[in-house]
Amino acid sequence: MKPFAESPFRTIAWRLWLPTAILALWEILAAQGLLNALFFPAPSRLARFAWHMVLDGELPSALSATFSRMFFGSAIGIAAGLITGLAMGILTPVRKSLEPLISGLNSTPKLAIMPMLLIFTGVGETARLVPIALTSFIVVAVNAVDAVRNINQAYIELAHNYGARGWLLLRRVYIPASLPHVFTGLRLALGRGLVITISVELLGSADGLGSLIWMAWQTFATERLYVGVASTALTGALVHEALHLSERRLLPWRQRAGAA
Repeated sequence: MKPFAESPFRTIAWRLWLPTAILALWEILAAQGLLNALFFPAPSRLARFAWHMVLDGELPSALSATFSRMFFGSAIGIAAGLITGLAMGILTPVRKSLEPLISGLNSTPKLAIMPMLLIFTGVGETARLVPIALTSFIVVAVNAVDAVRNINQAYIELAHNYGARGWLLLRRVYIPASLPHVFTGLRLALGRGLVITISVELLGSADGLGSLIWMAWQTFATERLYVGVASTALTGALVHEALHLSERRLLPWRQRAGAA
């Protein structure tokens, strides 16, 4: 028996009612003077301030810098992580050789290596991109290993019986069967990649949302601080939803299997 399917409107309503209620309550309390306007500006005031930041180009410029940094660093890490993870999952010697290194890197705070990078590369874009790429690499590699090791061995044996070997086996069995786990890894990688991007921008960058937030804190510009944080949250939510929609389009069979 199939579960009751919610309409898209109902799904959106469930997702938006709580933040809408919080913003409405915040607006009412601010209008009544029950909140300190210096620390808790009214949402309507923040919306007007954000619009002015859009018009003068400050917010689009910061978003563009953060997006570029996050996607470039994450793309490098995702590509390397996918290749490494598939190799570790398929080839036992590779897994045994790299597993200690991956485990060690996974438990190391990625920002902890930034001082070392500053020594070797100086203050520049490389020192900012490496922690982002490393974060995405670890997340995708771990998920790819788990994906390959969880593949039903009957599929592999059946492919062997039909003569599939090497690249054909990888393309026809390993990669398609790994895609659900890989998409999970992509969502986690980009989510954590955004966190690391903002963090490295906070530590030292002349542009990006992290730099905007840091400068707002230093100058006690409360409205700018709220707009920067809200923009970061919205960026993360949009990236997550975009990947979720891509997964539904590329893996429709997974949605049908879940609804069965």
